[in-house]
Amino acid sequence: MDEHTDIAQRGIHYAQDQFSEVMTQAEEFVREKPTQSLLIALLAGFILNRLPIGRLLGAVVRLLLFALKPALLVYGATKVYEAVQEE
Repeated sequence: MDEHTDIAQRGIHYAQDQFSEVMTQAEEFVREKPTQSLLIALLAGFILNRLPIGRLLGAVVRLLLFALKPALLVYGATKVYEAVQEE
């Protein structure tokens, strides 16, 4: 387990380093080009506002909930089968 924990910790550390590097670069870009940064942010906000993200997220949640019931049934049946086999 120590090897797996070490790999996970290194992965988390790497992701944190990458995130802080991206944030530093973004801050430098905004300081160097504030007008361009504002226009990019407005354009990104407009595009995200036009996307049907709410409906897509709702559809994904409904699909997951629809699939959850049979998955729980199969999981429960598997556990019962394992319990019967142990006896």
